[in-house]
Amino acid sequence: MKPRPLLALAAAGALLAACGSPDADAGTRTLTVFAAASLEASFSEIGARFERAHPGVDVGFSFAGSSDLATQITEGAPADVFASADEPNMAEVADAALTAGDPVDFATNVLQIATPAGNPAGVTGFADLAAPGLKVVVCAPQVPCGAATRTVEEATGVTLSPVSEESSVTDVLGKVTSGEADAGLVYVTDVARAGEAVTGIAFPESARAVNTYPVAALRDASDAALAAAFVAFVTGPQGREALRDAGFGTP
Repeated sequence: MKPRPLLALAAAGALLAACGSPDADAGTRTLTVFAAASLEASFSEIGARFERAHPGVDVGFSFAGSSDLATQITEGAPADVFASADEPNMAEVADAALTAGDPVDFATNVLQIATPAGNPAGVTGFADLAAPGLKVVVCAPQVPCGAATRTVEEATGVTLSPVSEESSVTDVLGKVTSGEADAGLVYVTDVARAGEAVTGIAFPESARAVNTYPVAALRDASDAALAAAFVAFVTGPQGREALRDAGFGTP
């Protein structure tokens, strides 16, 4: 007996659906990415692009200081991908055999001085940050931006006396934009993202502490193929474009 027209149409529709993309017939899949706080703007853009390229995928982010994220991962927090603002924190995760493969370097960043808009304290360079009475905020030493600050201090012989040490670069920037600090050490990408809310001051000594950013899929990812695809996307043309637009350098 010949199939009825409606039944034939339904069968054809089912066949077309079965031949569609894997994402389409697998339902919504969630990818959890732990990423350094300084990557929030660029990775949010990369995540949106990845979702458009992979229908049915929802990318969720946890942005924080790289040291905090590395600790969470080694303590069992569920995540699929880790992107660190430095190599030592990624090494902590890799040394614990928690990455699915070798981490891949995908970006570089350098420090820049951020002051409230207009630079009311008249900061001109790194040495000025040691001036008595100047309220300076930096990242804590275990955070990549804090480690970079220490490297510059050691290289220049300039010792800072910060009024606070924050757990992420975004917290430092928040202290500056709120007027709680006269100056803060953040990344050049953070100054660019803040726009007119801050005044950025480049200083040549920042070249002494270039941070390299690695990314890796994690061993216990809920979807190993999807995690690997995201890493490839970050290091591919679209990821590189978003990172370059945010001010990151190429490793």
